[in-house]
Amino acid sequence: MKFLLTFIGVFHLLSLNSGKTICKNDISQRTFQEIKEEIASYGDVAKEIINLAVYGKAQNRSYDRLALLVDTVGPRPSGSKNLEKAIQIMYQNLQEDGLENVHLEPVKIPHWERGEEFAVMLVPRIHKMAILGLGSSIGTPPEGITAEVLVVTSFEELQRRAPEARGKIVVYNQPYINYATTVQYRVQGAAEAAKVGALASLIRSVASFSIYSPHTGVQEYQDGVPKIPTACITVEDAEMMSRMASRGNKIVIQLKMGAKNYPDADSFNTVAEIIGSKYPEQVVLVSGHLDSWDVGQGAMDDGGGAFISWEALSLIKDLGLRPKRTLRLVLWTAEEQGGVGAFQYYQLHKANISNYSLVMESDLGTFLPSGLQFTGSEKARAIMEEVMRLLQPVNITQVFRAGEGTDINFWIQAGVPGASLLDDLYKYFSFHHSHGDTMTIMDAKQMNVAAAVWAVVSYVIADMEEMLPRS
Repeated sequence: MKFLLTFIGVFHLLSLNSGKTICKNDISQRTFQEIKEEIASYGDVAKEIINLAVYGKAQNRSYDRLALLVDTVGPRPSGSKNLEKAIQIMYQNLQEDGLENVHLEPVKIPHWERGEEFAVMLVPRIHKMAILGLGSSIGTPPEGITAEVLVVTSFEELQRRAPEARGKIVVYNQPYINYATTVQYRVQGAAEAAKVGALASLIRSVASFSIYSPHTGVQEYQDGVPKIPTACITVEDAEMMSRMASRGNKIVIQLKMGAKNYPDADSFNTVAEIIGSKYPEQVVLVSGHLDSWDVGQGAMDDGGGAFISWEALSLIKDLGLRPKRTLRLVLWTAEEQGGVGAFQYYQLHKANISNYSLVMESDLGTFLPSGLQFTGSEKARAIMEEVMRLLQPVNITQVFRAGEGTDINFWIQAGVPGASLLDDLYKYFSFHHSHGDTMTIMDAKQMNVAAAVWAVVSYVIADMEEMLPRS
């Protein structure tokens, strides 16, 4: 997961009178009360889905499926053989699961490898540091870079102290505010340091909690600005160097990075469907991304989201349900590089944008959900609030603001309603993009509930007589 909107608003109910129509431009003359009654009629189906996912034969299935893949394949960085192996396994799995129209859509994706890397503090004492190079970073010269350190806490401080930065390694010790605010240092830190003549940059990991674990992620160079090596360091080392600098200590680091960028690689978005019974050309899209960073197992980011999206279709199929609209599962490739696979999917399919009722992406973990984040018109939000009432049996009914996802934002920005799961973000960003992203942090029972939420929402929206209204 790359970006997260800063503010998750508290859900609010709409005061729609039963005499008002829910859609503009006279597409529907049904009153909101009639639509509420239609949604309420799915109560028994919702309970069937919940019972199958949480208490029935399907319980723990998404967890077991995920564990098998990530234990077998491991991390799946963009352009790697591991990612392509995972895609081929999933292609076979989806066919064996009996889903329809299973196919691969080819895309070109970035290929970057970190190589060997290390950093050692030489002054004021010898200290081997844990680092993770940032995606698309260049490497150092073979002999490495040995230079004095300048510690700053913000871009503003870097600008004030620009004359001190030339020929040094800039270390950012920015405080963690939230992911969306703080991630700018990871993304832009190298370019900003290069503008003032730095030789390299080391960024405090963007994490809500740390046990001496660096967190990687993508970074972006800027046209016309020199490219310098850049890596993340632990929160602990960033704070230690900040304390040292405040005492007037000179700090010297030796940095070596073998990172390389290769030509774009061939890859695929993986697609499967339950074809709609009445409006097969209309689509409700559920998704997660199959790629990960090259550390840990990519179990949380975003194996969990990908596998509850698969599970949503499996649950619906197992119950013999076929919604009026097509339910389309997409497992994205190269999300971590900024939604590369998703952008190419959007370019290929945007001509049919009027047929997309809802786009859904789970990329914020599959811990116990707090509710659903949603972006769309106020009338569509009122419908989503009624749909979420069907999840009262698992006590997950809230609709928050700011539905988003790197892979579905292309559609949302074009006016398609979008939804994402919201759960424990403090836990999520403790393990995000780190060696700690393994099956050990996943919880089978919580995945069951997340899958039930995902399945109920996607099925009901796909089966209602009308698409979600847009602004």
